[in-house]
Amino acid sequence: MNYVPGDLRDQLAHVGYDVVQAGLVCGSGGNLSARIPDEDACWVTASGTWLERLSRTTFAPVRISDGGPAALAAGGLPAPRLEPTSELALHLALYRARPDVNAIVHLHPQTALLLDALGEHIRIVTTDHAYYLRRVSTVPFRMPGSTEVAALTAAMAADGTNCLVLSQHGCVVMADSVELAHKRARNLEEAAQLTYRALTLGRLDNLREVPEEFLDRLAGAAPVRV
Repeated sequence: MNYVPGDLRDQLAHVGYDVVQAGLVCGSGGNLSARIPDEDACWVTASGTWLERLSRTTFAPVRISDGGPAALAAGGLPAPRLEPTSELALHLALYRARPDVNAIVHLHPQTALLLDALGEHIRIVTTDHAYYLRRVSTVPFRMPGSTEVAALTAAMAADGTNCLVLSQHGCVVMADSVELAHKRARNLEEAAQLTYRALTLGRLDNLREVPEEFLDRLAGAAPVRV
């Protein structure tokens, strides 16, 4: 795969390929987007696209304000016009609620979802988890693709939470860059895997999380950069 960092679609395609290889999603599950600079628009994966097969032609430009197809200042619409992901409402609601967010990664990571189904929350075990995730919230189940799940997730992200588990569904992570969203997605599943290992060992109650004092220090620090 040719990875050209200058184009947001290339960056998202790189993420798509990597998260499939890492087992964070399979087939056409999950979807990705990035806010287009100086536009009321974002690139979002087209409906039914396989994340490891993305290219510049598999993203649809969509207006954030109303969800319509965006005619971009540079180059206009790609041809043929693509149908955006069925989770478009989720991406748009998050961009509207969080002007600081420029990239959104929605995946179906198995360990995080298994913990949710078992009624367990993801523990923040390492300083990397604390640095990239800070906190993980769980969004109660709503139908995938619905305006209800979009509105509820956006409301829960409005306080600055960047990592959310969508119960019985998947996860959504946000950042001010594609690369940081990518790192958050990887760290979220790693934290889930460590939590699950402790659970299977019967040692979950003994699992030490990152001290509150470190989390408090992070809360007062400058935003995470890559």
